Amino acid sequence: MQRWDRQMQVSFYRWRGPIAPPSEVVILAIDEDSLNQGNLAAKAPDRYPELAPLYRFPWQRQAYGQAISRLLAAGARSVSVDILLTSPSSYGNKDDLALRQSLEKAGGRVVLAAAHEYSGSDGGLQHHLVKPNPLFLGSSRLGLINFFPDVDGRIYHLANNYGDRVLRPLGLEALPSFADATLQAAQLPPTQYGEIFYYGGRNTFPYVPFWQVIDNKNWEFHRKNGTFQDKIVLIGATADSLQDFKRTPFSERMPGVEVHANAIATLLRGLALWPLVPDPGLRGVFVFLGVGAIAIVLLRWKNPLWQCANAGAIALGWIAVTYICFHASGMILPILVPAIALTLYGITALAVGILREQLERLRLYNTLGRYVAEPIVNEILNRHADDFRSLVKGRKVKAAILFSDIRSFTTFSLTREPEEVVEQLNVYLEAMVEAILAEGGTLDKFIGDAVMAEFGSPISYGEKENTLRAVRAALGMRKALVQLQQEWREQGKEILFNGIGIHYGEVIAGDIGSSKRREFAVIGDTVNVASRIEGLTGKLSVDILISEALYEWVRDEIEVVEMGLHSLKGRGDNKIKLYSVVGLKAGDRQLYRQMREALRQYLDFRQRSDRASG
Repeated sequence: MQRWDRQMQVSFYRWRGPIAPPSEVVILAIDEDSLNQGNLAAKAPDRYPELAPLYRFPWQRQAYGQAISRLLAAGARSVSVDILLTSPSSYGNKDDLALRQSLEKAGGRVVLAAAHEYSGSDGGLQHHLVKPNPLFLGSSRLGLINFFPDVDGRIYHLANNYGDRVLRPLGLEALPSFADATLQAAQLPPTQYGEIFYYGGRNTFPYVPFWQVIDNKNWEFHRKNGTFQDKIVLIGATADSLQDFKRTPFSERMPGVEVHANAIATLLRGLALWPLVPDPGLRGVFVFLGVGAIAIVLLRWKNPLWQCANAGAIALGWIAVTYICFHASGMILPILVPAIALTLYGITALAVGILREQLERLRLYNTLGRYVAEPIVNEILNRHADDFRSLVKGRKVKAAILFSDIRSFTTFSLTREPEEVVEQLNVYLEAMVEAILAEGGTLDKFIGDAVMAEFGSPISYGEKENTLRAVRAALGMRKALVQLQQEWREQGKEILFNGIGIHYGEVIAGDIGSSKRREFAVIGDTVNVASRIEGLTGKLSVDILISEALYEWVRDEIEVVEMGLHSLKGRGDNKIKLYSVVGLKAGDRQLYRQMREALRQYLDFRQRSDRASG
């Protein structure tokens, strides 16, 4: 995760782009052009005598001495040499003495490079502090050129505390960092710890080729133009052939001297980056508590899609906040761990929500499949799922209630074998239910041989359509029963008749039952009235009876026979007007007459049988 956070910081830098560095810092570059100047001196020594010290790299140390003297004389605040000048000069002791003479005249304004090096295997590392030639030690400052590479191999941290953190525990002298020593030489004490504020990639700081300070003509140009006036000058390798490169957030190959330039500019401007929570353990607690608090807030949204979307938005917002803090105040916040955690929370919430939704959908499908036709189940789930969930909690609705019961079923069941009764009853109920479902009705329950259904719950098509569907379902049941009667005659089985009563009014719909078993059902006075109307079909010798409350909705669609006012059991003197349904207007009356005659004969037969047995 730390590697990923560092990669995000790399992105932050590159999104921001390079910015102008402080003008006080200048790099005197040992570049390819400077390395090639030795060829000119070799080919025309009389013409370019001043370039003779640059004949071959490593150069004569008097070249550095000459550059230091000229730079300080031209008004440079300090000069720092990012080249390890450890062993005696290959050009002889006179060459080292020329450099020492320049250092002694500098008055402590020159910094030479020192380095912490080690050799051997992991089991036996030998640590060394590499310092310049002892000839130079008394007349210059020393600065460690080491950095702390991070997990991704890039340089982020200032090396202010390298001596205390690394060298002192090893028993080595805790030298100041190259940046600290440079600012001390320039009489500008460092002010901060933290991370380097990078101004840009390679070549962001101004480069002046080293040879132009040695060449008299070019040097005169720089002196007159004040190129180095009040500047902190860093001498270091930038040539590709010298391979002194570091990985930084801005560049995969930044010259080490320019990394130092960024570190010095960071301290010079007081722009060191600082982590809000430096300790990794505390940082983990911070992220855990922060993400946990946001997750609790997100739970307020019940919709998992909203939870996921908001988690993603907050994750992106967090990245934006860390970017703003990074550049506006130098604060380094945990970046990807919170963002990834929030994203994973959102994805998990969405996945759990989808799974819960599918399980709930399956439960609703199984529940509704017992009561309504599959197309209606799909319509409810796809278009009215939330409405149905609200409905099962309990709600008043307007619905047409249909009751159907077999005539003299008790006598039939007592005179037949149980297997025969069950078989014939199931065939009958299958046909009745099919007729109900075909009109979009809801099968409420079986009560022995009786069937209860409603039209208008859980899905309503409008009051007129609901009542008309109930009537059409009853007519479909009539037609199905006539066909069954024909089959039973041919099979020599008992001929069954039924009565159907329909009433329209307000009911209470909901998921009703105990904690162990519940069923979607409707209850209320309308249900009781429908049941009582069905009970009058035998007395009135009709198969389908409807109430006036229902008839008012379908009077233009059906043909009826008015049956007058009738008292219903349990309702006192409150009479209700009933109608026998002939059929749909312009429909065939033959089926009605056929069923009416067959029912009359059947009822006469039952009366004679009852009198005979009495």
